[in-house]
Amino acid sequence: MDEKLAAGNPGMPLIPPRRGLSPGRFLLAVAYLVVVGFIYCFFQQNPNHPLNPHPAHHHADQQPSAPEAVIKMVEPSVERELVPLEAHIMSKCPDAKDCLRDLVLPVMQKTLDKVNFTLSFIGRCTTDQPNTMMEWLASTAQRSVRLGNIIELCAQSLYPDPKTYLGFVMCLTRDYRHIPQRGLIEDCALEHAIDFDKLNKCATKDDGAYGMGMLRRSVRRTSAAGVTKSCTVRLNEEIYCVRDGGQWKECPHGSSVNDLVIAIEKLYHERA
Repeated sequence: MDEKLAAGNPGMPLIPPRRGLSPGRFLLAVAYLVVVGFIYCFFQQNPNHPLNPHPAHHHADQQPSAPEAVIKMVEPSVERELVPLEAHIMSKCPDAKDCLRDLVLPVMQKTLDKVNFTLSFIGRCTTDQPNTMMEWLASTAQRSVRLGNIIELCAQSLYPDPKTYLGFVMCLTRDYRHIPQRGLIEDCALEHAIDFDKLNKCATKDDGAYGMGMLRRSVRRTSAAGVTKSCTVRLNEEIYCVRDGGQWKECPHGSSVNDLVIAIEKLYHERA
């Protein structure tokens, strides 16, 4: 019987063929796919839509991406040239004491990072002293003045930070009548962390020729600037103010600390 069935249906497949979709079902499937695709694209474009089952989460402390960090450029700091500030003094001069105490030191405390400060020396303090630099350098009567100047120049050379050597100079100048007594120099050196032995070696180096050479160069610098009075303050290579005879003179922009600070700030910010 099995043989008859097989013989009677020679073309019947073992697995029946899949029936094709009817036209109605095919159109319904296409419409479904279109709707699903539209919904997917919509939520991709609108991740924060209230109907989105998987909204995007943003954290307040989220760091910017690398490209964003690059875009937010920080303005570089501008390095400005320092403003030249110079005081021309004599070590044993009362006007130098007033000038340093009342103007130069207070101004330096406020503008230290904006100025290039130089302390220079002149060859005369009063009109009864020798008339020329060479006469002054050779004068026996001015030996203590020269030695005081040399000691202060040595301090400036050994300790170029104005905070150190200016403090030392001011310490000496407060008691200028006793310059260059050893006790005064030792006390001021100790007060401002300056090595007295180094000062002494500098002042006596080459039998005093080294220190005298520094003083000669400093006095020549003052002479070339046209300065003759102690104390003369120059700003940006020009005379700013003079302390002479216990009074401020030739100070067209004012002699107060605030006046000089304002002038320095203005020049500094112009040097972009």
